[in-house]
Amino acid sequence: MFIVSLTYIQPLQQVEALLAQHIEWLKEGYATGVFLASGRKIPRDGGVILARTATRQALEQWLDLDPFSQNGVARYDIIEFTPTMTAPGLDALNESGLA
Repeated sequence: MFIVSLTYIQPLQQVEALLAQHIEWLKEGYATGVFLASGRKIPRDGGVILARTATRQALEQWLDLDPFSQNGVARYDIIEFTPTMTAPGLDALNESGLA
């Protein structure tokens, strides 16, 4: 599992111009099961995506398709982790087999 932290590296006006395309890219990620959750950072200087792919390389390839990436408006920091405990109702995210 991965946490992706996006940080805007261009003015918000340039980000806003690509927002509709970025949202369509996110929707594709949800439809394929890559993305589990996403949202804006507060303050609004980027966003966060919770993702699940087989490999980091597969995730990086997916991130390369983001209009934010293709237009150089965001930087991506990736943290890989293995969920070993989850809140009730999120058992599908738990990869350890522990309850």
